Amino acid sequence: MIPTFDVNDPEAVVTLREYPSGTVFERHTHSRGQFAYASSGALKMFTDLGSWVVPPQRAIWVPGGVHHEMHMRGDVVMLNTYLDDDAAGRAGLQDRCQVFEVSSLLRHLLEAALAIAPSAALGVRQRCVLTLLIDEISAMPEVPLSAPLPAEPRLARACQRFVDAPTQRISLDEMAAWSNMSRRTFTRNFHESIGMTFVAWRQQVCLLEATARLSHGASITEVAFALGFSSSSAFTSVFRRNLGESPARYLAKSKAASLF
Repeated sequence: MIPTFDVNDPEAVVTLREYPSGTVFERHTHSRGQFAYASSGALKMFTDLGSWVVPPQRAIWVPGGVHHEMHMRGDVVMLNTYLDDDAAGRAGLQDRCQVFEVSSLLRHLLEAALAIAPSAALGVRQRCVLTLLIDEISAMPEVPLSAPLPAEPRLARACQRFVDAPTQRISLDEMAAWSNMSRRTFTRNFHESIGMTFVAWRQQVCLLEATARLSHGASITEVAFALGFSSSSAFTSVFRRNLGESPARYLAKSKAASLF
């Protein structure tokens, strides 16, 4: 069910939804921006401009009016904060999708805000909770868990084919063939379209898929093999270089932070 809002609703409305593993929330949009926090489980999100992964204990910002589709990896408990334009501006949120870390304070504020009914007159304490919630969102660091998609139709089709089954084994020549382009034309058009090389983009997409699989319980060795890395140590090295810590530590922090 897609929520609707009117001018009398609070500037921030928090709801909780639960989705079984494998649920696909088909393409839709919201009138307000959505700050979706995965309390448990992970999700993948797709728009016309790219794909994102939200591991457990992280959140994604989806601006109002952006059509998006969500795929649940594992049983997902999601706390959604719907922000009006003024609140989104004060939270420092952009007009593009972003993935964020979530502090322990923000998790507690989300829990407290769940008890605030959208239609109720707000008391002093409730207003303070929402004000602090918005302020704490503004302090959250963004994390690099996205991969852009090109607009050019031939490139878009080839990239979507890759995203559906990512692996380091797919070569530049194979992608060029999928796009019905020469290697040189593909290389030039790809970089012009999304601002990065195919090799860098391929690695980023594989890391997104790896994060989702790890969050769903797959082992590091399983993920490294499935995504075409030469070894689990090579995968760990790439993961640490891009996300700042090993996959084991990354997921351990997520599990330790769980509240729900």
